[in-house]
Amino acid sequence: MAERNSTSEQEARRHATGGDGKAPKPLWTKTTSAETYGDNDELVVAAGVVLASGSPLAALDAATGKRKWSLPGGAVPGAPLLLGKDTLYLASSRYDGTVTGYDPASGKETWRSRLGAGYRQPRPVAVDDTQVYVIAEIIEDDGRPRQTNVIAALDSGTGKIAWKEQRDLGTMQNGIHAAVRGRHLVYTDFRKNLTVRDTATGGQVWTRKTTKTNYGFFAVHEDLVIVPQGNLLQAFDLADGTEKWTVKSPQFALFEEPAVLEDVLYISDSARKVRAVEPRTGKVLRQSTALADAGLQVPRQYVKVGDTLFGATDPDVKGGIIVMDAKTGDVRWTFNDGSGDHHAWLVVTDGERLFALHGTALHALPV
Repeated sequence: MAERNSTSEQEARRHATGGDGKAPKPLWTKTTSAETYGDNDELVVAAGVVLASGSPLAALDAATGKRKWSLPGGAVPGAPLLLGKDTLYLASSRYDGTVTGYDPASGKETWRSRLGAGYRQPRPVAVDDTQVYVIAEIIEDDGRPRQTNVIAALDSGTGKIAWKEQRDLGTMQNGIHAAVRGRHLVYTDFRKNLTVRDTATGGQVWTRKTTKTNYGFFAVHEDLVIVPQGNLLQAFDLADGTEKWTVKSPQFALFEEPAVLEDVLYISDSARKVRAVEPRTGKVLRQSTALADAGLQVPRQYVKVGDTLFGATDPDVKGGIIVMDAKTGDVRWTFNDGSGDHHAWLVVTDGERLFALHGTALHALPV
């Protein structure tokens, strides 16, 4: 049986790259407990397992789709699945103020920290080699939440609080997207705040209002944070917030989410044009109208394997997974499960397979 499965997978892989314009059949499809909001960090792959945010949180074997382990409490809806130093960090589904780390291969708890009694619902938002960064509501003495919240760094070795800082009025603890680059922690929220802090001290380096942040999505590359704002794509220096370059699309062609993969920034706009951009300078390396020509939806998330670019779209009858030539932007094939589910598509890859989540259906596709 194992030999037949191996042969079948080899045939699927040949079909996936055969250039015949047809989508390969999934290697496997499983129904999951996924409860996602369309954020890219709600589907992850590590240590040979793939996980989709939900309750229970189930780890499926990447090769077979069989369940390896599960956590009954699951993941907090809307909170990211964060991976760092071979650890999966989760907000507590018991809402008891703890943040917990697990071994993704086995599901065993390996780390735990607690921000304190004066804070509610701490959620990890970013992780680096030494710290886990969380945001939480501040609780008044009478138990009511304040209008402000706190951002803190937890030592990923000891679990102790390295620092914590109260955020400005007008900020939110929801809708956070964050990333760490060296000494800089950069994050956005739904109130159009773009903020950078020093990872060693927690001190705010700079913050600015943005016109439109595409619901807070951005990319970081070297010393730049790259933010889509309507028909502008702008790069700011992480050290001082100065603008370094801008790419402009036509007035009504709004930029979608950016992704930097192997030193190339990929981004589409609402006119269905896909650009490959040099992220250091903003130079447009190439652009393609293949999606518009084929009447396809634009991707909002990208992963890359070799010379193939995989894009996942928002819900749309012509959406799904769009597979493109990374060098030309030409469409090779598309995949849609035909379920009509209203959720956005999410993708991750382990380099051997593409994992595509649509609602509760998780598909493993050859790459």
